[in-house]
Amino acid sequence: MPLKNDVRVYIIGAGFAGQMIADELEAKKIFGRVTAFLDDDTSLIGKQRNGIPIYGPISMAGLLKPGAYDEAIIAMPSTKNERLREVYGILSEAGFSKIKILPSISQIVEGKAHLVQAREINPLDLLGRTPITISLKETLSYLRGKRVLITGAGGSIGSELARQLLSGGAERLYLFGHGENSIYLIDKELRILQKEGVGEKATVVPIIGDLKDKAYLEWLLPKMHIDVIFHCAAYKHVPLMEENPVAAIENNVFGTQNLLEASLASNVKRFVLISTDKAVEPVSTYGVSKMLSEKLVLAAAKKATKDQSFMFVRFGNVLGSRGSILPLFMEQIKTGGPVTVTDPEMKRFFMTIPEACSLVLQTGGVGQNGLSYLLDMGEPIKIVDIAEQIIRFSGFEPNKDIKIEFIGSRKGERLDEPLWIEEENPTKTEYPKILKLKSLPYKDDKLEKLLSQLKPICIFDEKAKELYRDKAYLAKVLCDAVPSFKEMYNAAKN
Repeated sequence: MPLKNDVRVYIIGAGFAGQMIADELEAKKIFGRVTAFLDDDTSLIGKQRNGIPIYGPISMAGLLKPGAYDEAIIAMPSTKNERLREVYGILSEAGFSKIKILPSISQIVEGKAHLVQAREINPLDLLGRTPITISLKETLSYLRGKRVLITGAGGSIGSELARQLLSGGAERLYLFGHGENSIYLIDKELRILQKEGVGEKATVVPIIGDLKDKAYLEWLLPKMHIDVIFHCAAYKHVPLMEENPVAAIENNVFGTQNLLEASLASNVKRFVLISTDKAVEPVSTYGVSKMLSEKLVLAAAKKATKDQSFMFVRFGNVLGSRGSILPLFMEQIKTGGPVTVTDPEMKRFFMTIPEACSLVLQTGGVGQNGLSYLLDMGEPIKIVDIAEQIIRFSGFEPNKDIKIEFIGSRKGERLDEPLWIEEENPTKTEYPKILKLKSLPYKDDKLEKLLSQLKPICIFDEKAKELYRDKAYLAKVLCDAVPSFKEMYNAAKN
């Protein structure tokens, strides 16, 4: 392990973020010494900042001849992805042992960047479009002094919402989940961020619990005096849920129903469900479970008091979520491949996790009771194109060094995932990247009938014990209720 004086740190970008990182490195004196800034601004090149020289342009980084321990920190939070890819290529080719990056400008509140926010760059930082910039301080003003609950707080979306909510001035931030390790990790991370000066001093409260425990939720929510809920918790892995369909319905549908009923009873002011493109004309059990979750939210909105708002926000894939293809590709590359892609024509909509969460938080503040919202995901991307980009990022050539293998679509998957149906007619709002959908609730009797059919399958009932955990009967009920699911289910059988 190198001594701190052996590590020379070059900060890419001599703006406000770079200067703050340099000051912090100099003050702590334990992570190496700042040797220089690199910048393209000709008015800065050749000058100094607090005794640290500014070199440039960045394209000349190779002339620095970095040593075995030299690191680069990219402190350019406003940079577009295209330029970020160029800078990474320059630094990588120059031979830096580590290349770290600060988060985007939307994650840096009131112009304050912190060393603890820097992390090693990965392919997810370089893929896709440049995320939209949203002022977190302004966006989160509706949460100031409030008590906020995140379900599934240890997951990819839930944990990023928690990080961003540190900057919202919430009085309390409740991290709810049934996986103790994931809740422990995000709780620990938030406390470290707060200790290093990130965000405000919200009280962070980890809670281990299960949404399927109706009595627990009815006991818990009134005691916590929750103002706002972001409901992220769900079983999400499509092929796994096709093998465990009862668990998907039990957790995603009845867990959501339990949370909604407890929220209505305890006067939660705002409830935001995180939904998915797979809820649109669903062809998988997971997709059906999320469609029914949307319908439950719309049904709850009808029962809400005038000071309550229940809504959902739907979007497509996020780059790098747990269980998604991108971490899988990276693991496959580490073992020499092959990288497995289901079909050469398979496409998905993608958005970075921080951008999706910023938009969700914004929607939670401006959304209205009973309305449905959709994030503008841009254009879909072919999965095989993403595989090729990640292979190249890792320093290899696709189908030369690392093979790409097509393995065929899995149960519950389709080549394209639509974001809406025609009747929902998405329209623009005054907020960039947030669209409003025409809400299409089920009639009360239709939803209640379907739930009554599903309930004995998921929750033991002595009067219908033969139906408990009956996957075949569950498939029949879903086929009868959801034409798109029936079509895919019958095609899979044949």
